[in-house]
Amino acid sequence: MGIVEGVIGERPTPLRRAWLRVGRRADGRAPLWIELAVVGWLFWLYDVINDWAPIRQLLAVRNAMGVLSLEHSLHLDPELALNRWLAAHSVVAVPASYYYFFAHAVVTFALLAWLWWSRPALYVRLRTQLVIINLIAFVVFWRYPLAPPRTFPGLGYHDVIATSHALVSWHSAVLVQHADQLAAMPSLHVAWAAWCGLALWQLYRRRAVAVLAIAYPLLTSFVVIATGNHYLLDVLAGFATALGALALHWALGRVLAVRQRTKVAVLERADRTVAGSELNPERAAAAVPSGPLVGR
Repeated sequence: MGIVEGVIGERPTPLRRAWLRVGRRADGRAPLWIELAVVGWLFWLYDVINDWAPIRQLLAVRNAMGVLSLEHSLHLDPELALNRWLAAHSVVAVPASYYYFFAHAVVTFALLAWLWWSRPALYVRLRTQLVIINLIAFVVFWRYPLAPPRTFPGLGYHDVIATSHALVSWHSAVLVQHADQLAAMPSLHVAWAAWCGLALWQLYRRRAVAVLAIAYPLLTSFVVIATGNHYLLDVLAGFATALGALALHWALGRVLAVRQRTKVAVLERADRTVAGSELNPERAAAAVPSGPLVGR
């Protein structure tokens, strides 16, 4: 295994040594500065898409009419009934409003922190899947702006969060400037909740946890629809986004694994060829290729 050992054990370049120094931790956890950089990059992408919102209002409204028409034709349009019910029950509407604004971020980032601390290897895989979920959603936000139901009071929808007089609403200064209010499809709340359910199940694999892993995305689905922020199709698209990210991550992993196995097989075959040529010098001239072996 001379060549294989030589290739794998060769001294890294200065750039590689620098990366090994700053890109790894001795305890095996992902470096926090890299994780924070990824979060910052995702927020930047979201903000870039949000900058397009003011000039896409008409397209977002037209897309919303199309979604409502499609749901009505399929008899899958529970949004108005759920929205009116929640608007009429302030005792439920107030906690639902706070749940909508805070639960998805608190639960998701708390799970990320716990995974980073307790299960570093699982953290890397699940974090990558969450990044892919966001990237898929951002592409849809960019290509398919969609106005949420609460923007159509003329159709009977209520902005439950505004009418419940929660401390945070879509009219808050920060959200008016930095939240994309035309990004209903897919529901990232639901996609993140589905990811949280998967993370919980992989962390503990207990019956009680399985119930929580299913109940949390379902409760989130109810809240985002009943508060007038999403359509049923947005919720289904949120689940589809989470599943699509898992499938894409699995496919990329398979491709990389095949490439790695192919590389190792080529190096081992080259090593056996050179080892055989040392025993039979007459075969060396015919067996060893003319170019540099490792560079191929």
